[in-house]
Amino acid sequence: MDEKDEFDLQFFLPYLLNQAAEESSLAFQKIYKGRYGMLRTEWRVLFHLGMYGEMTAKEIGERAKIHKTKISRAVQKLAERRFLTRTRDEADRRLERLTLTSAGRAAYKDLRAVAQRYDAQLRSDMTPDEIAILNSALLKLAQLSPPR
Repeated sequence: MDEKDEFDLQFFLPYLLNQAAEESSLAFQKIYKGRYGMLRTEWRVLFHLGMYGEMTAKEIGERAKIHKTKISRAVQKLAERRFLTRTRDEADRRLERLTLTSAGRAAYKDLRAVAQRYDAQLRSDMTPDEIAILNSALLKLAQLSPPR
């Protein structure tokens, strides 16, 4: 091949975003995995229930953009560890309402405090302007509205 390849994988945005996400989440992953034996989807389900209260698996999947089979496995694991309860919806027996147990709420509060400290640490090397630009760009890429 005589042509010089001008494509630089290191600056391909999906690759760069994935690398940044993986690298920036490693230390937090060690904590939720080490303390609670959770995988990524499990802590995300736990956090959605902690933040928003009772939800269905479908609601969590839509909000967190996680495939329903991954949500289902995470819910099963969290239920086995008694971090959440599943209750059949009276109006629609196909749905289960998910709620954190007291152990689940305690794990959420513990991990939320760790997450807040970790987030502050990640942002500490950035200026307020850099943080605002990064937040804006990431929200735009994720097609989310900025918090008000």
